[in-house]
Amino acid sequence: MKIHSIGFPRMNKEESERRDFVPLLFRLLQLNQDIEILVEEDYGIGMGFGINDYLLANDRIKILPRREVFNADMVVVLRTPEEDELKWMKPGAVIFSMLHYDTRESRNNLLQELQIIPFSMDGIEDDWNRRMVVNYSGTSYSGVEVAFNELKKKTDHFKIPGNRPIYAGILGFGAVGLEAAKALKYYSDHFFLNNESETPGMIINLYPRSITENPKILKEQLNFMDILVDASRRRDPTQYIIENSWLEEMPSHGIILDLSADPYNTDISPIQVKGIEGIPTGTLDQLVFGPEDPAYDSIPEGVDTTHRRTVVSCNAWPGVDPIGCMTLYSKQLIYFLRELISKDPENLSIQSDDPYERALVRSSLAYFLENHNKS
Repeated sequence: MKIHSIGFPRMNKEESERRDFVPLLFRLLQLNQDIEILVEEDYGIGMGFGINDYLLANDRIKILPRREVFNADMVVVLRTPEEDELKWMKPGAVIFSMLHYDTRESRNNLLQELQIIPFSMDGIEDDWNRRMVVNYSGTSYSGVEVAFNELKKKTDHFKIPGNRPIYAGILGFGAVGLEAAKALKYYSDHFFLNNESETPGMIINLYPRSITENPKILKEQLNFMDILVDASRRRDPTQYIIENSWLEEMPSHGIILDLSADPYNTDISPIQVKGIEGIPTGTLDQLVFGPEDPAYDSIPEGVDTTHRRTVVSCNAWPGVDPIGCMTLYSKQLIYFLRELISKDPENLSIQSDDPYERALVRSSLAYFLENHNKS
């Protein structure tokens, strides 16, 4: 199947979601091929762009109502549309989005039932298993800044009992965890090197899988944990890293920073849970949750929420800086869009001499299911 039209719907999951692809992407999509570009009405308005900004970038754009955009041969949107909207797509069409196959089993099944061809932006990897469409810095720095400021408020400018250092622990040693460590260093240096404080500074620990899968050692680490960061990528999303009962060991002023933002999923059995038991998932509309926040009432039954700390969480951390985020993604994605347009998406090969084609194959649902089942 060749692609003759590309649809760009807006993202509208929350009021505070302002991101759409910037005009730069549409300028880079200038092609000799006869490709229709279907863009939803008011596209980019949340970032201050008008439709003329997009038409100046690419005169092939057609402005259409939302539902008509989903009639395209390929739909491109950063955050996956709702399931009812996926049903608007025609069989054989391509969805190119952040699909997160490993934590969205029920959606994977729906895509197969609808005969939609998925490519997941978060699954695009090079030959060395490095993600090629990613904003690690936008995720980690946005989250750490909020968590750092929350701890500052909770402790009255970091006045820690005993004048001991602040302790921050990061679950996970991948790129998000490493960027979180850099962000913690940045914000702590900025404060402690420029302000007189009885608190001597911050100690940052990163915990690799050998520790996160060792309950006895990990539980002992919580006694002085002022900021606990979940930047993990678990082998099994139905299993906790930190059980709720362990949070009793954490200082009452402690902040939990959820960077992984894995959702609860009760459509599978056993249910999919978060890495830290009993914490809510934030959105761009609400990033901070105190211990008495009503959001705890929506956590699935059977998940222990007895022990609570202030939680900082978001299911779309890079969206805190929408223009910076979407400019980066536009530059990263253009190569893969050109691949999908110029070739048959159903016949891409992992044996191709083209590294972008190989990377796209790795982002397909078929490739994920084949390799996931092997593991």
